[in-house]
Amino acid sequence: MDPRIEYHQAETRRQFFGRSAIGLGTAALASLLGRDLLAGAEDGPVGALPGLPHFAPRAKRVIYLMQGGAPSHVDLFDFKPELIRRRGEELPESVHQGQRLTTMTAGQKSRPLLPGITGFRQYGESGAWLCDFLPHTASIADDLCFVKSMHTEAINHAPAVTFLLTGAEQPGRPSLGAWLSYGLGSLNENLPSFIVLTSRDREASCGQLFFEHYWGSAFLPSKYQGVKLRSEGDPVLYLSNPPGVDASTRRGQLDDLARLNRLRLEETGDPEISTRISQYEMAFRMQTSVPELSDVSNEPASVLELYGPDVLRPGSFARNCLMARRFAERGVRHIQLFHAGWDQHQNLPTQLEIQCRDTDQPSAGLVKDLKRLGLLDETLVIWGGEFGRTVFSQGDPNAKTYGRDHHPRCFTIWMAGGGIKPGLSYGETDEFGYNVAKDPVHVHDFQATLLHLLGIDHTRLTYRSQGREFRLTDVHGRVVHSVLGRS
Repeated sequence: MDPRIEYHQAETRRQFFGRSAIGLGTAALASLLGRDLLAGAEDGPVGALPGLPHFAPRAKRVIYLMQGGAPSHVDLFDFKPELIRRRGEELPESVHQGQRLTTMTAGQKSRPLLPGITGFRQYGESGAWLCDFLPHTASIADDLCFVKSMHTEAINHAPAVTFLLTGAEQPGRPSLGAWLSYGLGSLNENLPSFIVLTSRDREASCGQLFFEHYWGSAFLPSKYQGVKLRSEGDPVLYLSNPPGVDASTRRGQLDDLARLNRLRLEETGDPEISTRISQYEMAFRMQTSVPELSDVSNEPASVLELYGPDVLRPGSFARNCLMARRFAERGVRHIQLFHAGWDQHQNLPTQLEIQCRDTDQPSAGLVKDLKRLGLLDETLVIWGGEFGRTVFSQGDPNAKTYGRDHHPRCFTIWMAGGGIKPGLSYGETDEFGYNVAKDPVHVHDFQATLLHLLGIDHTRLTYRSQGREFRLTDVHGRVVHSVLGRS
């Protein structure tokens, strides 16, 4: 055993408090003051790091509509007339430039160009191009900022999602929501500051797995990790009291357990014990807050209609979008929705329209609902996947089954609210939609910009682990000021 660890474990209670009274006292005082401040100031954060935010934020919270599997930018957002004119021709090598392909198409003898499988039109005063499968998104075109020049290094799903949400392709770094909870604290004592909801296409045709490190805290204290809510039964396991246990009995059990945990904390100084104490308390408060929050029976019919016919089905993307708005109303800092179903290698002509129908109206409805409530200006909504899809067909485009392969060189996301410039299409790809031609936005640039909107200098939000300072953007990233609205 390390002699330093052995020494600390052998410390007496008096020695422990003599060494760490200032640290524990400050933490306890901060917790007490935080509760008082929250009671007196509805929007005051609890547990924010000293000095944060670094400057006036444009957004208070984030709702991230993560579309797992990579929506095809070519079919949805990035209209390319050249592809229509050259349908079926080979992708020129001058465009491909020997770039890496996945094993699914690397051995494919032909790379025939495939234009968008449905029509495109321009919408709103901004003239944004959207495909015919997205009529509801088209109705809010002037509220959106499209970034059409996103690019990444990762070429497979799990590394690409991990990179987008943690800043590294390998698991082991804190997720975006964990960084925000760590730096900015909570706006509601009765709910976690970081909540995760998941859904998938009804056909389960091309879903990707949801790995817990997508919302994990890694080396940050575990109290900052996302809380994944279930769609059936208790939203969180064991949230309800077992038969025969009422609230007062449960309260007494938690008090006794807290005393035992504090004794252990005094002996070891393990910060995870502090996390355990706070999570037990959070779970007790959630017993009241979550059931009320999950009951949507008081929502007006006009509001439910915004989200579409699937809104009353628990676990659907539509229901999760409505829940995201309800969480936002109550001050949850980061709400991460994961929806699988966009990995269309062989079923593009049948599944893309279905997937759009499941997600188009709820996504637009969320933006409209936030705007209706006056919450859009302070809520950053993000919609997008982990990379794009190839402009050439995977398989024979004249057969019944064909699709598109993974494409990290360019893809499109959209954002709304939270300080973003509305009615903007930023960045351009080449005439084939294969390479970024203007104003590239790397994943780290996107992360830096997102943090900037929340009042955070991405180079200064760091955490020391294993002898070095880590941050979400690693050692890269620049803020894309052109997509920011007027402050």
